[in-house]
Amino acid sequence: MAGLKYMCGFGNEFSSEDPRCPGSLPEGQNNPQVCPYGLYAEQLSGSAFTCPRPANKRSWLYRIFPSVKHKPFTAVPCGNLTENWNEVEPDPNQLRWLPFTIPKSTEKKVDFVAGLHTVCGAGDAKSRNGIGIHVYTCNTSMVDRCFNNSDGDFLIVPQQGEILITTEFGKMMVEPNEICVIQQGMRFSVDVFGETRGYIMEVYGAHFELPDLGPIGANGLANPRDFLCPVAWYEDRKVATGYTVINKYQGKLFACQQDFSPFNVVAWHGNYTPYKYNLKNFMVINCVAFDHAVWPLLTLSSSPPRWGVADHTFRPPYYHRNCMSEFMGLIKGHYEAKEEGFQPGGASLHSMMTPHGPDADCFEKNSTAELKPERVAEGTMAFMFESSFSMAVTKWGLQTCQRLDKTYYQCWEPLRSHFNPNWKPSKK
Repeated sequence: MAGLKYMCGFGNEFSSEDPRCPGSLPEGQNNPQVCPYGLYAEQLSGSAFTCPRPANKRSWLYRIFPSVKHKPFTAVPCGNLTENWNEVEPDPNQLRWLPFTIPKSTEKKVDFVAGLHTVCGAGDAKSRNGIGIHVYTCNTSMVDRCFNNSDGDFLIVPQQGEILITTEFGKMMVEPNEICVIQQGMRFSVDVFGETRGYIMEVYGAHFELPDLGPIGANGLANPRDFLCPVAWYEDRKVATGYTVINKYQGKLFACQQDFSPFNVVAWHGNYTPYKYNLKNFMVINCVAFDHAVWPLLTLSSSPPRWGVADHTFRPPYYHRNCMSEFMGLIKGHYEAKEEGFQPGGASLHSMMTPHGPDADCFEKNSTAELKPERVAEGTMAFMFESSFSMAVTKWGLQTCQRLDKTYYQCWEPLRSHFNPNWKPSKK
């Protein structure tokens, strides 16, 4: 949306007023006896009150009505959103999904919440320890409905179609090749502009942090200044027919009614906010000598455009087994290790200690390629959600969605032996 403004920085102390109400932030205190403009003060906490200062996350919201003004919550159907990791038997195989189907608007109107589908996950929201991976496929905007996740943070990765996210803190337009984070407890609504699809990683425990750079030094990877936070925007709107607040709580969905828009925050300040980031700003740390750099150096986006220059090296990802679960999605382009079959809007899951790596075509081509500098992944963006949890796939992911590619294992079938017992090292 043209004209949207943002503030920049990761985890900064921000303050913002809707320009229609100058002076709406109280001066020198958080909770005056009477707030400017007759507003209500409300704190939203993302950490324990007693956390050390560097880890303390909270924001103060100054709103027309406090969020406590609503009718009781009642249970509503969860659709394909679940935290039941025992619906089907475990499957340790390499899994790949064809692009997830987006419902046609001519057949059924589906908004962001109705279009949430859980693919896999582990852990438990009640104990605040775990992860859920979902896809969203929708075709219509949320109307007089908002979503609130009491269980954890949503990291949203649009793949097809831009989404306009209205939050209590303001508005964000998020396009494919961008990501955004809506932290625990923040109410938001999603507008779409056609058939729309994307991925979500939900974390039940700690909030997302930028990794330490260690020997890389002071700069590189995702720079804090490239993260954008919305500015205050409010609507003073009564909804006589009822405004629905949908709450994800302990893995289930609940809904309550109120007669006003929840996006009535005139001003706010704090360091607990939604934010977005453009993946094109990710500064890759790459190998310029030999061997393949480990995935953490590509943290946040696993296959951005970059130069490949390593000498005496098989440059695509090597064959490996590890103690992590790796869920990958393709936003656009062609992933270098599997150019066929892994499609934008699809996904793959390589579970812990399940072997994986380049397909046969990729191995043969790159084993004999001339090792000259080359531009890798131009026009491509893939991402990886990597987790120490052993993730279970849902019944929807394995069966109901009917997008599981049961021929995936065949991409490694043509691998042939190159073993030569008579090989001798060349004389130097």
